[in-house]
Amino acid sequence: MAELAIGRGFLPAYARLQRRVQRAVDAAIRKFAEHTHAGLHLEKLTGACDPNIRTIRVDQFYRGVVLALGEERYALLDVLPHDDAIAYAVSRRFTVNQVLGVLETRDQAGIEEFARSEPPKPRPDVGLFDRVTTADLMRLGVDEDLVPLLRIIATDQQLESLAGRLPEAQLDVLLGLASGMSVAEVWAEIADRTVSGVDTDDLLTAARRTPERITFVSGPVELAAILAHPFDVWRTFLHPTQRDVAYRETYSGPALVTGSAGTGKTVTGLHRAVFLAERLPEGEKVLLTTFTRALADALTRQLYRLTTDPAVRARIDVISVDKLAYEIVSRESRRVAVPESDVLDQLWEAAAKVGPTYLNRAGRVTTFSAAFLRHEWEQVVLAQQLTTLAAYRDAPRRGRGAGLRAAHREQVWAAVDGVVRELTKRRLRTHTQLADDAAAIARRSSAPYRHVVVDEGQDLHPAQWRLLRALVAPGPNDMFLLADPYQRIYDSHVSLAQLGIEVRGRTRRLTVNYRTTHEILDLSVKVLNGDAAIGLDGQDDTLRGYRSVTRGGVPEFTAHGSRDGECEALIERVGTWLEQGVEPHAVGVAVRTGQLVKTISRILSDAHIPVADDKRGIDGVHVATMHRMKGLEFQCLAVVGLEAGVLPAPNALTSAAEDPHAHGQDLQRERCLLFVALTRARDVLYLSHSGAPSPLLPVVR
Repeated sequence: MAELAIGRGFLPAYARLQRRVQRAVDAAIRKFAEHTHAGLHLEKLTGACDPNIRTIRVDQFYRGVVLALGEERYALLDVLPHDDAIAYAVSRRFTVNQVLGVLETRDQAGIEEFARSEPPKPRPDVGLFDRVTTADLMRLGVDEDLVPLLRIIATDQQLESLAGRLPEAQLDVLLGLASGMSVAEVWAEIADRTVSGVDTDDLLTAARRTPERITFVSGPVELAAILAHPFDVWRTFLHPTQRDVAYRETYSGPALVTGSAGTGKTVTGLHRAVFLAERLPEGEKVLLTTFTRALADALTRQLYRLTTDPAVRARIDVISVDKLAYEIVSRESRRVAVPESDVLDQLWEAAAKVGPTYLNRAGRVTTFSAAFLRHEWEQVVLAQQLTTLAAYRDAPRRGRGAGLRAAHREQVWAAVDGVVRELTKRRLRTHTQLADDAAAIARRSSAPYRHVVVDEGQDLHPAQWRLLRALVAPGPNDMFLLADPYQRIYDSHVSLAQLGIEVRGRTRRLTVNYRTTHEILDLSVKVLNGDAAIGLDGQDDTLRGYRSVTRGGVPEFTAHGSRDGECEALIERVGTWLEQGVEPHAVGVAVRTGQLVKTISRILSDAHIPVADDKRGIDGVHVATMHRMKGLEFQCLAVVGLEAGVLPAPNALTSAAEDPHAHGQDLQRERCLLFVALTRARDVLYLSHSGAPSPLLPVVR
């Protein structure tokens, strides 16, 4: 089996093939395993840009594109219809990056065509890379023979038109420079990946240095597992920048990894957890946690794809923070009951009806809303562990909008205290309260974990952070945290330093979106409206340098006169994806409300389209709210019901009259929620609405 490696790009291509073609590919691969590849008509091509490129016959319509790596090793790069395979093979050239030592591919024919077709710059001083010397470009890994081409590029659009033609790592460098990053900043991103003494003729060694592009299969069992679920396997690949972060030997204390959607934070965290677990002695454990059970379940599935070693798996506990807190408190022989959301809503509504009042901007006496009181309790009282009126009266309320006078604070405290007393009377504790209860329990005993890895940290409450800090002793590699403030979809605003988690000097930022195409990313970023976000380290976060290295189709946007018409179009779209060979679980449908989840699930099922049901163990298309889409990704994604009155959700917005600042925060949180939903798409994004479009949608027509 050592004779054939698998190219990463082959996996999604294989998933799209018809089953009969997949069987023919399987047969071709078996011939390699049996050392009979000579019988596959391994052919060189006349006029090819690369002498190492070959093709093999799969059946009478399809051919495989193969790269000869040397020493009788071959990499299967793609399987395409005959003419497409020949066109791909003759136009590509494979090289070794002179700085990184990795295997690269370029569309040589496309590059030459671009150079011939582009007009000269209007002036010699307007080039996109005029400020960068040839020496610096080469120091960053750009091939010297590409420099003359770069000197004629004057606009971002010209550079974007080269996407898919230039080597990926080199395009990444150029996109970083074009986005405003300095040579030093780009160098900092690649410095840990540089290799000394690179042999630019050794394709085999370069391929082994490039596991994110080429995987060497150990045998037929491993290959069968890969081909059984190719899209799932694709999601566990680790890219070079992510690998540097995940496999660093030692962080002297808590480390924070930031990066917006698609930059691979989750897969980086998974690899980090496995890396740490592999080095642990018997009896010690890693905690891998996140903020919802659904995300924890997704992490478990990905972990099982990443490692088959039962000993390593046994050393990693994958559990949501809420469930972990519940279990810790339950083990103390306490009776634990968590109130249902509707019970809490009723308590806060009752408190608001008889609760505090204030003069609004119109000079009228108005009651504080239930949402205001609940947020005040969660984001001020519980966040700061305030237990008395005196403490609350003096407490800062950062991020909570307009200030409250002392008299108003007394009234708010009375209303909040009434709800808390009622919860206590009913022997109920919210998940946030349980987190602090569990933290107090954990502090009374030795820390149960050697390492803690936290995914989607931007949505955790301070109480949950206090629990996580108590579960691991301070020291090297104690906490590995992953977060993106632009994906914050709940109210928590946290400063880790104030919670005893100091990450200064140990923060890494991922900037390359490996999941989403440039076209999907461009639309998604516009949703955020350019507003800044505050990170967990207390610093302004930025999207500068955030870019995608893959190209694809433009997102499709459709408008309908009725919900029935929108649903009929969705059935047709999802059905087309499945007919094209997309695996059902690689298709997602995102909506804003739980009611729409029920509606869409029913209409798809009625159309004989399988819909996933985890409780019943049914595999199929994943239909979920935008909140439930967090941390997931799909080859094809539909985001539907994007009309005014549904998004932003009216019940998620504080009245602008009551608190303009809170209203603005709520609106931005709805933008972040839509951003999260759109960036779940990998290859194809379909959007639709019935009636007037949501005001949060960017202008796309």
